[in-house]
This record gives sequence, C-alpha cells and structure tokens, in this order.
Amino acid sequence: MGIAMATRLRQSMRDFEDAFLEESEADRLRRDELHRQATARTHSRRLERQHRHGTLRFSMLMLLLVVTAVIVTVAMFETLYYVMG
Repeated sequence: MGIAMATRLRQSMRDFEDAFLEESEADRLRRDELHRQATARTHSRRLERQHRHGTLRFSMLMLLLVVTAVIVTVAMFETLYYVMG
C-alpha cells in the first residue's frame, strides 16, 4: 500500500508541475498579447493625433493664403484707385 501511495503522490506532483508549467506558458502568452495590443493602440493613437494636427495645420495654411490673397487684392485695387484718381 505504501508503494502505491508513493506512486500516486509522484504522479500527483507531476500532474501539478505540468499544470503549473502550462498555466505559466498561457500567462506568458496572454501578457505578450496584451503588450502587442497596447503597442498597437499607442501607435494608432499617435497616427490619429498626427493626422489631426496635420489637418489643422493645413487648414490654417489655407486660411492664411486666402487672407493674404484678399489683403493683397484690396491693397492693389486701392493703390490703383489712388494712382488713377
């Protein structure tokens, strides 16, 4: 009876160690996947922020160009009016 019990105990310990190793590996895989997801989210947010800032800068540039064109046109016609009048 003692030998059977020792064999069962060793088998039980082996099963426990195997389960522990499997759980450790699964935990490592989960951590790696979470890290990959976090990295992808960070990259996506950075791209979105760059796109948003780029769009804002482009809009400001276009507004500045239009305002400059209007000011130059008005100044040109006022100068023309002054010279001709």
